Amino acid sequence: MSKTFIIAELSANHNGSKQIAMDTIRAAKEAGADAVKLQTYTADTLTLNCDAPDFRLGKGLWEGETFYTLYQKAYTPWEWHEDLFRVAHEEGLVCFSTPFDKSAVDFLEELGNPIYKIASFEITDIPLIKYIAQKHKPIILSTGIAMEEDIRLALDTIRGEGCEDITLLKCTSAYPAPIEDANLLTIPDMKQRFGVKVGLSDHTEGCVVPMAAVALGAEVVEKHFIIDRSIGGPDSAFSMEAPEFKVMVDSIRQVENALGEVKYPTNPSEIKGRNYCRSLYVAEDVRAGEVFTERNVRSVRPGYGLHPKYLNEILGKKAARSLMKGERFGFDCIEQVLSER
Repeated sequence: MSKTFIIAELSANHNGSKQIAMDTIRAAKEAGADAVKLQTYTADTLTLNCDAPDFRLGKGLWEGETFYTLYQKAYTPWEWHEDLFRVAHEEGLVCFSTPFDKSAVDFLEELGNPIYKIASFEITDIPLIKYIAQKHKPIILSTGIAMEEDIRLALDTIRGEGCEDITLLKCTSAYPAPIEDANLLTIPDMKQRFGVKVGLSDHTEGCVVPMAAVALGAEVVEKHFIIDRSIGGPDSAFSMEAPEFKVMVDSIRQVENALGEVKYPTNPSEIKGRNYCRSLYVAEDVRAGEVFTERNVRSVRPGYGLHPKYLNEILGKKAARSLMKGERFGFDCIEQVLSER
């Protein structure tokens, strides 16, 4: 199988420090990431500065915040982007971003952004999706809050602009996400149902869910990455530190090795341990002309003798010559050779 594309999501884990953001990118490389992903928005491009009930967040990780105050804390300043792209490229990482409005797309185009990620909560923003698709670059689309009709509409919109390089990510939009809500069997179903590449955007704790996703066919894994959870920040509680991320990467690579390829050997000599299977052997000394019975011919280990499927055909026939206990049984042992071999 091809190598899983593993993305370290920076999100808000710079905690307002450009230096932390750059150090986090370098740490992601050390931890084995293939790519680092940013988010390109401002509080004003994402929501309204409004304290009305609709704009206040309920119970949970961000209780007490409004959308606006949360995004003010979490956003990555646009003036950092050029340097963050540069550091990622220096480290050999793919760097790309999630835009949240058309102005962010235009800005990212100026930076040569190579891939566009569409966040789960933007899957219904058809005008934005259409605008992104018009750039004819690979698109990764999270499906955390999506119904099937939302996914189909988004895909039809993207394909309608002539963009076919699409990856759908199974995502549970909870922070952190309970492992029992992962529903990873959706991954192979999405691949078959929608005819696209598939992957996982994961908010669970640990690396069990990403490993299982790869075993089920995920080609992309995205995980929030933080250099040190003690620095805090809006996303710190469900982000992986570098040592944990490295364990996940190493585990995914082992899963890839274990998956290997679809293989049904056709040559017994290619199969390790094949000679330890059963085959037919002379179980006690036999005189020439003596009749073969279940006592003097048996199916035993190892596997150098005749295939056990012939045993019932051999019983009742006569020995062509004297045979010794432990001798490999072959067709040449039979006085009248079997008609079908």
